Amino acid sequence: MVSEVTRYIKREVERELWARAAGRCEFDGCNKLLYISSVTQETVNLAQKAHIYSFSKNGPRGWGPFSINAKGLNEAVNLMLMCHGCHKKIDQDNEGARYSADLLIEWKCEHEQKVEIVTGIRSDKKSHVVLYGANIGSEKSPVNYISCAQAMFPSWYPSSERPVLLSMNSELKDSGAIYWKAESDHLYKSFERNIAPLLDQHNCKHFSVFALAPQPLLIQLGVLFTDKISVETYQPHREPKGWAWQEPQGDFEFIINEPGGFEGVPVLLLSLSDHVSQDRIKRVLGSNVSIWELTIDCPINDFMKSKEQLSLYRKYLRRLMVDIKKHHGNTEPLHIFPVMPVSCAIELGRIRMPKADMPWVIYDQDVGSGQFVKSIEIRGDIHVK
Repeated sequence: MVSEVTRYIKREVERELWARAAGRCEFDGCNKLLYISSVTQETVNLAQKAHIYSFSKNGPRGWGPFSINAKGLNEAVNLMLMCHGCHKKIDQDNEGARYSADLLIEWKCEHEQKVEIVTGIRSDKKSHVVLYGANIGSEKSPVNYISCAQAMFPSWYPSSERPVLLSMNSELKDSGAIYWKAESDHLYKSFERNIAPLLDQHNCKHFSVFALAPQPLLIQLGVLFTDKISVETYQPHREPKGWAWQEPQGDFEFIINEPGGFEGVPVLLLSLSDHVSQDRIKRVLGSNVSIWELTIDCPINDFMKSKEQLSLYRKYLRRLMVDIKKHHGNTEPLHIFPVMPVSCAIELGRIRMPKADMPWVIYDQDVGSGQFVKSIEIRGDIHVK
């Protein structure tokens, strides 16, 4: 059997491999185009057909499951399209410890899955996948592209195999003024650098937003997007775990609690994920406050399940903003205390009307003290600090 196996790879296998890889290197993080020179842009074949389980029985990854049928080594399931450098890199790992067969299979599957998602997209169903993550207390908040792309189906498809990354690597902690200024400034500049050009130049104008970050930053992200841009905001769910919106289940209503009087400092309390004592607000702003509250019967951190709930939330929020301005005017700052799901924070920012709404002063719960602290101010459509 061994003597019958050659390095020859059938043309139909080669065509399948090129199609599955979309002409790009399948080494994770490389993604190099293999049919064009990166220097001269001339057409050239830079592709090599790398074996996952080695062609040689004594190679870096051995024959594995192909020991009983070595002819299968040259089938598409055991091959990856790679550039010369990446091919050489995996084969120089003599023991197959760093680049194991299992790891290469995982990379191959992820790459080909992304290609499958991106290809065949109708122009009216394309959406830019926007990933935003910042530190929450001591926790990091990475957002996984593959799980996000799966959550979009079948309503939307990624416009590209690469997401738009706004902020994923901050080393600061959300416990002080330095953090808020650094993250707020970074988000603003990152939005201008990565999103604004897509609005001006790209034929796709729809965005699917997946974010995990402290609520003041999520609100600012919504302010930057505004409700004039076509945006689908997604919510991470705990049960069942994932980003996909679920079907609405029964009737659902929000509750608006108005203050007893309107002479005090205007406050908007969004107690949706948990109950919040008004005494905590008075410890920050004093007792002369007019607290408007948006809540639900049983506040819980995983209540937001469907797009219909989020749409209803926007409806209540717009009505609430009009009522607050009617009693307090639009020049007095509105002090906002958010305790709510990710999607609610983003949509709060998106419904803001920069020329008509009051200035916003947004608070966040300090991890160390457990008290609310001032984090970000928003006036017009520009963040202040």
